[in-house]
Amino acid sequence: MAQQFVQAKIKGDKVVLFIKPTCSYCVTAREVLLKYKFKPGHLEFVDISARQDMNSLQDYFMELTGARTVPRVFIGEECVGGGSDVAELHKSGKLEGMLQSIGVLQ
Repeated sequence: MAQQFVQAKIKGDKVVLFIKPTCSYCVTAREVLLKYKFKPGHLEFVDISARQDMNSLQDYFMELTGARTVPRVFIGEECVGGGSDVAELHKSGKLEGMLQSIGVLQ
């Protein structure tokens, strides 16, 4: 069930962050991504903290991405890592190109 939920969320050309609102790395990733102008519906924040299947989701993140921590940031169907990874991609200038390559920016 966790696998189907995650796969349904990351399907298509959009950016999806699986987060917990109190996590400082989640806040960092959110702040970085909100610097960009996304087309409507192409940036989604999924709060997993109140879900009964949260542990199953994090176990699936481990299987899929090699880490069960949040945030798990997907650009299209590719996981680019967590908060510090997104911040580094932004700082290096690579993030904008990745976002442009899947057509999510205005």
